[in-house]
Amino acid sequence: MATEEITPRTYGNFRKPHTSGLRGLSLGATLLLLVGLVAVVLASLVSLWAALGVAMALALVTASLGLRDRHDRTLMQRGAVRLAWRRTTSSGGHLYRSGPLGRSGYGTCRLPGLAAESTLTEAQDGYGRPFAMVTIPATGHHTVVISCDADGSALVDERQIDTWVAHWGQWLSALGAEPDLIAASVTVETAPDSGVRLQQEIDTNSVAEAPRLATEMLREVLSSYPEGSAQIATRIALTYSGAARPGMPRRSAEDMAVHIGTRLPGLTAGLSLTSAGTAVPMTATELAEAVRVAYDPTVATLVEEARATGGTGLTWKDAGPMAAQEAWDHYRHDGAFSVTWAMTEAPQGEVFSNVLTGLVQPHRDIARKRVTLLYRPHTRAEGARVVQQDYKNALFSAQQSQIGRAREDAEVTAARRTTEEQAQGHGVIRFGLLITATVNAASELPKAAAAIDNLAPAARIAVRPVYGSQAAAFAAALPLGLVLPLHTAVPQTVRDVM
Repeated sequence: MATEEITPRTYGNFRKPHTSGLRGLSLGATLLLLVGLVAVVLASLVSLWAALGVAMALALVTASLGLRDRHDRTLMQRGAVRLAWRRTTSSGGHLYRSGPLGRSGYGTCRLPGLAAESTLTEAQDGYGRPFAMVTIPATGHHTVVISCDADGSALVDERQIDTWVAHWGQWLSALGAEPDLIAASVTVETAPDSGVRLQQEIDTNSVAEAPRLATEMLREVLSSYPEGSAQIATRIALTYSGAARPGMPRRSAEDMAVHIGTRLPGLTAGLSLTSAGTAVPMTATELAEAVRVAYDPTVATLVEEARATGGTGLTWKDAGPMAAQEAWDHYRHDGAFSVTWAMTEAPQGEVFSNVLTGLVQPHRDIARKRVTLLYRPHTRAEGARVVQQDYKNALFSAQQSQIGRAREDAEVTAARRTTEEQAQGHGVIRFGLLITATVNAASELPKAAAAIDNLAPAARIAVRPVYGSQAAAFAAALPLGLVLPLHTAVPQTVRDVM
């Protein structure tokens, strides 16, 4: 009997589109350089010293846009972050106080920062299931969160894993055709298991006439299992835009609830083929509890005990922290400390399907860890334009090199392959990754940072702490549907060309 040899499948060709200018400069820096040279010529007609001054200023600006660190950030970008942080601290924007002695109004504990104006409503989808919808008035975005009970990959056939990955790719690709959807995120959160759920499960299914041996065995399991065990939660957030369509006004939260409610049954059914397990929309209370625990992990056990006895009754106005204080390199919220890292480089080359397994697994040096994958799908028309422009930029960069280099040739080949895959019907999607490590004391932050420094290279990615924006990054890693590029002062289009 012949046995079929299974070759592990690999994945790759993760590309970051970039604009190309002269000699490695970006398109924006090249245009600025050309305009500056014209200004130098005009200034020389007036005064030689004036031309020299313009030339020196042009050299400084060009250098600040051309010099990049290992995370591909220019000197100007780092300087802008420093100035923004100084302005935030001088105005007190890094401090937050709520509750009876706070300034949030009516003694409530609303969410801080970008989610301060958010509201939470509840509606029903096509199957009659209640679902919570987070509305961000500033951007007109509406987000629904799906809770998944993901299957593990242990003792699963390699062919089955490949099938799950293929269906996940199809599900992501279909998001580009989802009406009004602008972003999605997948959050995998690991935290210590308090054992409350296990105790509730045993109490519910035990009877007084049970054999003595079975009762003693369950009692031993109950006393030993919670020690060192972890609780893993997977949540998928889908963000829709309520922006006005041609000839129609901006849609209200009620209109978007109807629209999202009709889309949810198909989306959750599609997830069942991706090893996401049972996928159901989160209710308003469940989402408020999850956000409350994220800001104050010390109440996690109390929340689980309240659920076991009828529910917490927590509302959105009380889901935030009592106090929060943002520092340059970490974020303190109630009784916990967090640091958030952002991915600066996707895996290079080809990777296996389990490349992120170590990153999302529980770690003994991190009390609570949250890994969030952020997606922004392109429509088919946008995707075709993006990959075609990326291919042209790769060709332009290769033609500038007097001596052909393997790196430029590989870039052209990869860009060409991307255009072919897009033409064959594959989707194009932008993605990022945030990692939030939460600990119970400030003295534990160095251990958590060391753990992330070891986990990131194993996942074939490069990460850096989100210096100066820890509060915003912490909120973006939560399943709230915050699309950070749309909350910045500089438009995304300008940042792309710079």
